[in-house]
Amino acid sequence: MTETTTHAAQWPRPYWQQSDEQAVLLFFVFGAFPEDLAIPAAKYGSPGLPEGVELQRFQNAVLARWEGYPLSGALGDLLREDNAAAFAAAKAAPHVVAIRGRFPDREGLDYLRDTLGVVAALLDVGGKAVVDPQILTLFDAKAWREHYLVEGGAPPRNHVLILCSPEETKGRSWIRTRGMRKFGRPDISLTNVPDREIDRAGALSERLVELGALGSRFEDGQVIEVDGVAGGLGVALSGDEEDPQFNNTHAAMRWPD
Repeated sequence: MTETTTHAAQWPRPYWQQSDEQAVLLFFVFGAFPEDLAIPAAKYGSPGLPEGVELQRFQNAVLARWEGYPLSGALGDLLREDNAAAFAAAKAAPHVVAIRGRFPDREGLDYLRDTLGVVAALLDVGGKAVVDPQILTLFDAKAWREHYLVEGGAPPRNHVLILCSPEETKGRSWIRTRGMRKFGRPDISLTNVPDREIDRAGALSERLVELGALGSRFEDGQVIEVDGVAGGLGVALSGDEEDPQFNNTHAAMRWPD
């Protein structure tokens, strides 16, 4: 998204196909906020939170007792290891603003633009760190601005995490995404990827992320054509939000032996 005071451009989805999936947004902004909290979101081209997205303010010490507190448990350990300074700032912050929403698939991404505008504005009025649990990431204010306040709008890749981990079979890896719930689309799972094909599979994942963000959707059983892969990659749709690897449905594809 872009820092601007003018009327915000629309974020269209040129490949949009209606989906039964729901878009889910979830952010936690840690900081010291004034009691009378005015959020200057218009500065970032946002009219405020869209319909279906709500904002709640908590005392950090109170939210820390909640089972889903993002700075505790396995997620907290991961965030501390990834960015110790931002983690310490978040833990020390007196307040937390939680922004969350769930709504049917939409043909534009203005809801995401407007929500990010509110997050950006909160960083101007006392916010120190942002947790995006859908991509397992903790940003300090500077890093968040660099990641999302991009001229013309941050690309879809910036909203999603792409992971690569070795499989039990030597020389094969699993490439998967997290964060496609923001777009109401399943995440990507590419298994059995040969080491020599990791870069190509990663680029394919990025392309599928972009297509999904812009509205394209998978059909169960469809075949994705990939240069150099005879017969392409078959798609199997499965999973749900209880799957800890994705917290989302996913489109599973297996690289041929």
